[in-house]
Amino acid sequence: MKRAETGERVPTITGSVSLVADKSDATENYLEITMKMETLQSITLASAMVLSSACVAAPAKSDRVPGASDGTMYAYESDASGFHTKNFFYDNGSEVVVFDTQFTPELAQKSIDFIRMKTSNPITTVVITHPNPDKFNGISVFQRLGAKVIASRKTVDSMAGVHAYKKFFFVAMAKMFSEETYPQLASVDVVFNQTYDLRLQNGEVITLRELSQPGISSNQTIALVPGAHAVVVGDLVHHRAHAWLEGGIVDGKPSPSIQGWISDLAEIQRLTRDAPETLLYGGRGEVANAREAIEAQIAYLRKADQIVEQYIAKLGARKSELQGDRAGEHYQALQATFEKAFPSYGLGYLIQYGVYGLVNSKR
Repeated sequence: MKRAETGERVPTITGSVSLVADKSDATENYLEITMKMETLQSITLASAMVLSSACVAAPAKSDRVPGASDGTMYAYESDASGFHTKNFFYDNGSEVVVFDTQFTPELAQKSIDFIRMKTSNPITTVVITHPNPDKFNGISVFQRLGAKVIASRKTVDSMAGVHAYKKFFFVAMAKMFSEETYPQLASVDVVFNQTYDLRLQNGEVITLRELSQPGISSNQTIALVPGAHAVVVGDLVHHRAHAWLEGGIVDGKPSPSIQGWISDLAEIQRLTRDAPETLLYGGRGEVANAREAIEAQIAYLRKADQIVEQYIAKLGARKSELQGDRAGEHYQALQATFEKAFPSYGLGYLIQYGVYGLVNSKR
């Protein structure tokens, strides 16, 4: 059985439209633009730059994921244009449930093309794990197939604000999309509050649960899939890959909570304690045993918090540079520090363009 490849290293991102190894004029132009923004902090734009990469650094990866028993879990991983995001497909032999939808309708369609090479069973349901655009921007493509989309009330209530925040960057600033081409915000078909039992046609039940604290985003839904001995957690866990540390978008600005994130992970530990064979499926990185993956992610987050606090403390009176012309240099330096602390982890660019949220929460 072939394992889906994850956690690969990618070239340094130095421009808003390409992945290259050396500096470019795009970086200087980009920083100049950020200083003129009145409604967003300058580094907000830098964080979203990775999302606007238009080139493909490596082929998209996708395959059957190990660990499925009665049903089969498949993973589709986008290339750099979708910042290496995974969405998962659970095929129970008669229907397919999808977890998250990719960053653009085009990538959503590629993930559908992939699963069609694996099974002809109909896609009946899509679950959105949290309100970030790589999770919900492809909703409409699945709805056209007749699939119903399910999300928590907290996710639905947050989607419009997140959509507006990201659209402003991509359309008005980076100009990677026009008003017409940026993915439209789609509606959700089924909304639940705390928990939802998704009953499949064969009687099997997938339990959706809204966690208690903010984590990678302002809120988080997980899916317990007994037929695959699996828990699907969105981007709460990037096993052996760096995390996106922007935080959830709340009232138009990033609001990270490392402690909330750790509390969510501890909640998953409690929920899976009686099933030690459970595999954890995160939005990036490797599939791993849930206990192992959660312990590693908690250790990573604690170290991340320490790295950022120490970096800011060393800057002293120079910490204002984190929002000035030299901001890019500092975020590159933080990426290097993280990579030194976690030499076997992939996707280091997520630090350079996502850690601004955590940094600004401590200034």
